Amino acid sequence: MNWRVLLEDRNKMFWALQIAGWLGYAFVQYIGSLMQEMRSIYVLIILLGAYAGFLITVPLRYFYRKIWNAQPLLLLVLVLACSYTAAVLWALIDNATHWEIYKFGYRPYNWLFYLQHSVAKFYIMLSWSGLYFVIKYYQLLQDEKQKALQAVSMAHQSQLKMLRYQLNPHFLFNTLNAISTLILVSENKTANQMVSKLSDFLRFSLDNDPIKRITLAREIEALMLYLDIEKVRFADRLQVQVNISPEAEQALVPSMILQPLIENSIKYAVARLETPGVILVQAKVVEEQLVIVIHDNGPEAYNAEKHQANSRGVGLKNTEERLRALYGKHYSFNLSANAPTGCIVELKIPWQPAE
Repeated sequence: MNWRVLLEDRNKMFWALQIAGWLGYAFVQYIGSLMQEMRSIYVLIILLGAYAGFLITVPLRYFYRKIWNAQPLLLLVLVLACSYTAAVLWALIDNATHWEIYKFGYRPYNWLFYLQHSVAKFYIMLSWSGLYFVIKYYQLLQDEKQKALQAVSMAHQSQLKMLRYQLNPHFLFNTLNAISTLILVSENKTANQMVSKLSDFLRFSLDNDPIKRITLAREIEALMLYLDIEKVRFADRLQVQVNISPEAEQALVPSMILQPLIENSIKYAVARLETPGVILVQAKVVEEQLVIVIHDNGPEAYNAEKHQANSRGVGLKNTEERLRALYGKHYSFNLSANAPTGCIVELKIPWQPAE
């Protein structure tokens, strides 16, 4: 039996608990009869009594469904009344069965004797009702928790997609602006090359779900597509060095996580240099952490106070928000000055190798 399916199916769960509960009641009654040395026919009385209780409580389930949304005080009164009514009916059936079968047709001289043991049975019925409401409320609580988790998950995924897709218009604006400039200066061949490279890069972007993670090796491939576009613009002024350890290559990272960081370095370092700009990408695994470091040799050293006043770009902020949404507190994202000039971006995330 698939227990997960049973727990998720409310109707099957009710019948499973109903059968198990009344069988348990019959077993307890049987153990008690052994202590009193009852005749073997008493087993039939026990089974009939449990069966009567089983049948009487089934209508209670449907009645409780009807009054589920009643006011608390009214609900309490109705539950007590229903439990006592069911207990009296059960006592009548149980006593009649006991006298008819076990005592060979015995009839009491007063009809009130048919109601004996009704108080004890009332407690049993009240316990059944209590368990019904407790289980029902627990199921509703679990449903609400599940809905809340789904809502949080959907909001989380929407946030991640928004952060990822925010980068595309930003990147496209810079690239299309560069293509437009090339066309204006009659560099049509170079502009055509950029359009071709842009097509390859966007195809990769569309083929990868922003929620899923890819290997760092695959991320580097996407990064090289982007750099091919930028190399058309900067030619020999842009130099990129990549140093990735084999262990780090298999690490899972959010897709398109490096592109905004490299774009930031190109915009604020390479584009402002008259000499060749060098960007160094390094990655390694240290103590179950994937450490990715990006160096650039911008015209001036990174200044934290200046960065707070005037951020180096939307890419850094967007990347940090993505990391926070994905990893919570289990990441670090730091900027520091490179020597002699430029900036160093370092990010650390949990190392999760691809299967």
